[in-house]
Amino acid sequence: GLHARASAKVVSLLSGFSSLATLECRGRAVNGKSLMGVMLLAAGQGAHVRIKLDGPDEADAMRAAESLFSRGFDELESA
Repeated sequence: GLHARASAKVVSLLSGFSSLATLECRGRAVNGKSLMGVMLLAAGQGAHVRIKLDGPDEADAMRAAESLFSRGFDELESA
């Protein structure tokens, strides 16, 4: 899920691109470059989060975001 550490990674990643970034979950949309906004989504594990990007580097930003999400935010699962 998007707890504080994962949220910070998403915001840091998206902030490195010039494209506008919006994250949506359960009907709420927030600025993907705002840590407070992303945390307020309260997107728990298994939640469906939609990323919308608009700008000159949107394709690169989407690839990077998809990679970060698919890697589980580079966090190891506790056994």
